[in-house]
Amino acid sequence: MSKKNTTFYRDKRRKSQEFESREEFLNHDLKIMSFRRWGIHLPFRDYSIEIEDWVPALAATIGKVVMVTAMVAAFAAQFGLSPEFVAENVRYELLIAGALFVILFSAILNPNANLAGTHGPMIPLIPLIAAAGGHPLALGIMVCVFGLILAYTKGGSKLMTLTGVGVRGGLLIYLGAVGLIGQINKTEAWATASDQGYISFAVIGVTVLIYAYLAKIGKRWLAIPLCSALAGIVAYSMGADFAFTTEPGLPNFNPFYWWGEDTGWQLGWPNLEHFIAVIPFALLAVAMWSPDYLGHRVFQELNYPKEAKGVLMDVDDTMVAASIRQGVGSFLGGGNLASSWGTYMIPAAIAKRPIPGGALLTGILCVLASIIGYPMDLAMWEPVLRVALIVGVFLPLLEAGMQMIHKHKDSLSAGICIFACAYVNPVFGWATTMLLDNMGLIGDHERAKELSAKDKYLIPGIAFVICVGSLAAVGQLPGIPALIGN
Repeated sequence: MSKKNTTFYRDKRRKSQEFESREEFLNHDLKIMSFRRWGIHLPFRDYSIEIEDWVPALAATIGKVVMVTAMVAAFAAQFGLSPEFVAENVRYELLIAGALFVILFSAILNPNANLAGTHGPMIPLIPLIAAAGGHPLALGIMVCVFGLILAYTKGGSKLMTLTGVGVRGGLLIYLGAVGLIGQINKTEAWATASDQGYISFAVIGVTVLIYAYLAKIGKRWLAIPLCSALAGIVAYSMGADFAFTTEPGLPNFNPFYWWGEDTGWQLGWPNLEHFIAVIPFALLAVAMWSPDYLGHRVFQELNYPKEAKGVLMDVDDTMVAASIRQGVGSFLGGGNLASSWGTYMIPAAIAKRPIPGGALLTGILCVLASIIGYPMDLAMWEPVLRVALIVGVFLPLLEAGMQMIHKHKDSLSAGICIFACAYVNPVFGWATTMLLDNMGLIGDHERAKELSAKDKYLIPGIAFVICVGSLAAVGQLPGIPALIGN
């Protein structure tokens, strides 16, 4: 088709003043956008940047700083590295994520691919990875390889299709409820540690009131900036300590510095034994992707109009982006393990915005936070951080899961899923319940009858064996010692 006859988004866009409400305008914007796979997309030609895009951008930047710091600090603790190493590597990761991948992949090349974030569930496993003789670079490369295999075989989208409504709802409810309780407990622990327990009560109380009011007037997309700002103001006015300590600067960009024997990680380059040691952990990391990605895609479907098919997250393309980001980021010296960026996708869906506009802003904010330094301190301050995660991620997850459960048969699947997740973890809960649901033992029996033998037994069975086998290998099944030695 010639350029003259090509119709772009800008040709179909209408001004917000032409609509009766802001929500109508945002829904119309979602309906008329349609992105190409792996092509050049430009702001204002193929998508717009609206004020609502700042919401997921702010939430994503806060979440990124916190999650990468937690992950790099966990690695540093195992390898005896200093706090200065952690700070510099976090700066480095913000630049890798923001400048190299978020803008390039999600804002330009493929806006249907969600941003590649941080794989939070892997953080508790880092001591086991180190004890097993794992190497961060070897782990990153193996996650990249397994992730690309899963994406190439379309395994991610197939598993999403085979996950029934009840299993999806149960998974979201569990993730939302557990995360919500965890953040509240951490807020209370932070305040109690300084003998100021009343601060947590005030911060959470104000958050509940503001969130309820925003929900009533249909402005939940404002919850992250407004509730986080008020949480910080309330906490500081009541005597909570806060100070800017991270000064402006740039990290070292040389991979040979990061993987030197006396510099950076001080581990040198990995050998064959390192790669063998990390195989079960890499398998588990990729196995955890499917339920994670599923939750993000479902959240879009619940908040977008049904006609907005062209802006939905592509699970397989997101896996490609996350895999490449993992391999390149690890080679460059970063300490991040990649997954779909939840602290971006969930607020973006609530704000009724597609991926690329906010992705562009997120990349810019990550680069600025890395160079300036001081925003990293604010993003990691407990009241701001915890409230942002509560109203931006976990409470919306809980609400979305409850919205999905309409029928009694779906509630049975959801209940079993929550039970299995609580017994082991969400990976086990999802894999087990998906298998039982597709076999017709629980949930919608009519749906199970319509599935082929491959979809009913083979694919869910393979997913179950890989997930449970990986969990058993690294000692994550209750009462069963790790199958791999220290």
